Amino acid sequence: MPRRLVEKLRSFMPGNGKKKARHYQRQEIPRDQHNVSRSMISEPAKKVLHRLNKAGYEAYLVGGGVRDILLGGKPKDFDIATNATPEEVHDLFRNSRLIGRRFRIVHVVFGREVIEVTTFRGNARDAEDDVADDEHRTSEHGLLLRDNVYGNQEEDALRRDFTINALYYCIRDFSIIDFANGVEDLKNHQIRLIGDPETRYREDPVRMLRAIRFAAKLGFEIEPETEAPIRELAPLLSHIPPARLFDEVLKLFSAGHGEATYNLLQQYNLLEPLFPETARAIEAGEPDELILQALRNTDARIAQGKSVTPYFLFAAMLWPALQVEWRRRQDNGDPVQPALHGAIGKVIGRQVQATSIPKRFSGPMKEIWEMQMRLPRRQGKRAFATLTHPRFRAAYDFLLVRESAGEIEPGLGQWWTEFQRVDERGQERMLSQLGSATAPRKRRRKRSSVKRPPQS
Repeated sequence: MPRRLVEKLRSFMPGNGKKKARHYQRQEIPRDQHNVSRSMISEPAKKVLHRLNKAGYEAYLVGGGVRDILLGGKPKDFDIATNATPEEVHDLFRNSRLIGRRFRIVHVVFGREVIEVTTFRGNARDAEDDVADDEHRTSEHGLLLRDNVYGNQEEDALRRDFTINALYYCIRDFSIIDFANGVEDLKNHQIRLIGDPETRYREDPVRMLRAIRFAAKLGFEIEPETEAPIRELAPLLSHIPPARLFDEVLKLFSAGHGEATYNLLQQYNLLEPLFPETARAIEAGEPDELILQALRNTDARIAQGKSVTPYFLFAAMLWPALQVEWRRRQDNGDPVQPALHGAIGKVIGRQVQATSIPKRFSGPMKEIWEMQMRLPRRQGKRAFATLTHPRFRAAYDFLLVRESAGEIEPGLGQWWTEFQRVDERGQERMLSQLGSATAPRKRRRKRSSVKRPPQS
């Protein structure tokens, strides 16, 4: 089949031919018209740029580093795009390693800082290749299967996802090169896809999650044409490998804007593909205040420079689903403890079909949940055994979140706080005062019998 006919047929695919193609024109912004300074770029990144230029190659700071400096921030990472091949870059830097198989990139290592160097990429659709191979570059859903061809700088810019990420800084003349009006979108605080949004989402549905992540991180609005297809195309995320979605979930909730991200995921129907059981539980009336409270706490920790653990995040995100399954099993006659164990296995088993959870995280997550039953049982030597459990701290933090969310009556969390603070004599006194203390009572909640209306 002639290539022209192939392209003609593509025009009738969803997302194609609906709008005129947006016209992009290269703009070069001189130093006196922007705020990017060499002093804002790390020394390792400058070394890589200078050496590549000195060797006769084009090399530019690209993407988030340029974007964040223009917004007045301090980038944590610096990426470089070049016309040098990965092998040529590798030959220039002894402290480098080649990464990847399908499309090779280079990591140049300077102590703890890693500079990622990528060769300009082209559009796989336009690559000169045989037709038979061309027909298999996308799946039946439009998912891009091959995107591993080299190109020039303009091609590299226009295959990137968002306009604000298609900005290049040239260290030779200190100019910024803008191929997609990214600087204008930065000024207007807009997230805008390059190209036809539906087609770009079908090529890689993860771009919908990236739109949410940048909107939450930067406090930007998603431009109307960019947001329009998201709700309809959200189910396409089910075609993404669960391992990749696990990584994307960590990026979404570990950037310090977890609460805003969660609300946007709800707004655009993107929570269900990531956490299907949780979404169904919330839709049926299960409260999600614990999730929101956990994300607030996580955001606060990140703001303080503290680390967050993936298993704690997943324990919170799956808690509503666990509650539903746990109650169902108890209603069917299972004792409390076996019902909990069975519910844990069921919920995790279903979740890994959407986003895989490595065993190094699923194990601690189970322990956090199981210890919610141990924490109220403090008589005798139980408190000391619980205190020395390797997952005590995470379980204790989870208990505090449950209290803050109004799920259980307050008091138990304060008791454990005090128990950790006092000396051995004080601990013995606290235990003697317990008497026949019982587990904290759950607060009664009015459960809505009406499903939430769909977001429009």
